[in-house]
Amino acid sequence: MVRPMLTSEERARGQRLGAMLRQARGDRSMVEVAALAGVPVETLRKIETGRIPTPAFFTIVALADAVGVSLPALATAVHGAAGPADGSAPSALSA
Repeated sequence: MVRPMLTSEERARGQRLGAMLRQARGDRSMVEVAALAGVPVETLRKIETGRIPTPAFFTIVALADAVGVSLPALATAVHGAAGPADGSAPSALSA
């Protein structure tokens, strides 16, 4: 199965997700947060740098929990206060 190309907005949303997680991680190391979330360090690195702009939902949930950010707060940061362009509620699934 071939995935469709990501739009510039989808890539930008992935970069906002990575920036939010990086900021929430604070002084903790990637190794510490990745271990706490149960994800590989390289996965966290790729998400934080925007190289995985659409990580799996359960990866987002685990990382948000590990850094102490609620999913609604993460969705708001990723989509902005107005939410997604289609008017639906912000969702971590579309991050």
